[in-house]
Amino acid sequence: MTAPRVLPAPHASPLDLGGRTALVTGAAGGIGRACALRLAAAGAKVRAVDRDAAGLEALAAQGTGLAGTLEPHVLDLTDLDAAELAAAGTDVLVNNAGLQLVRPIEQFPPDVFHTVLTVMLEAPFRLIRGALPHMYGQGWGRIVNVSSVHGLRASAYKSAYVAAKHGLEGLSKTTALEGAPHGVTSNCVNPGYVRTPLVETQIADQARAHGIPEERVLSEVLLQDSALKRLIEPEEVAEAVAYLCSPQASYMTGASLVLDGGWTAH
Repeated sequence: MTAPRVLPAPHASPLDLGGRTALVTGAAGGIGRACALRLAAAGAKVRAVDRDAAGLEALAAQGTGLAGTLEPHVLDLTDLDAAELAAAGTDVLVNNAGLQLVRPIEQFPPDVFHTVLTVMLEAPFRLIRGALPHMYGQGWGRIVNVSSVHGLRASAYKSAYVAAKHGLEGLSKTTALEGAPHGVTSNCVNPGYVRTPLVETQIADQARAHGIPEERVLSEVLLQDSALKRLIEPEEVAEAVAYLCSPQASYMTGASLVLDGGWTAH
């Protein structure tokens, strides 16, 4: 006999993460801050991880009065053992922390390449490794990897960032395959250029790399391939992350949720 169909409620309900513990990396600013606030608003106890202590203090102050809580954790993700330990006992893991340097390959400092891969690929692996035993034990978990359109497309002068994001896509899919029998989903969110300090820094770097004034970088470089000629806001990315934690997304795993303003439609 065919099992009865389990149909969702006719209307989506608000995200409720009451009783859940979430960990968000790079939480002191930008996308990470927006994600931490969004998950705390849904009732989660959020471990906000960043190496920026002042930024975490400001985040904690901003989170006063939310349904959940924000707990600042100062951590440098190049300390991989500490990163893995920090993820123990989490129900939701958001791998967001990142850094960027724009240079031609022949001028790219090898030590920076190593650091980018450590923070943006090896640290997510260790965080996932630390989180999975608890998730598997309870039969439920949500892993969201904040990738990028650069996880799907390459750009010149960003060898480390593109390599890390492409690797993160593969790690996320492997996690999805292994986690499926245990009730754990793993997905990527792939935004285009987001209005963050990281992108603001890139504008000056891109101006130097391309030999054009900074005021032309946004329209002629960053948004050249985007159908929507604006930056995406961190809060928009956070809503996509929240959706992947919702009951309505329980069948979505191993996917890349693209928020690129039509960039990859070309």
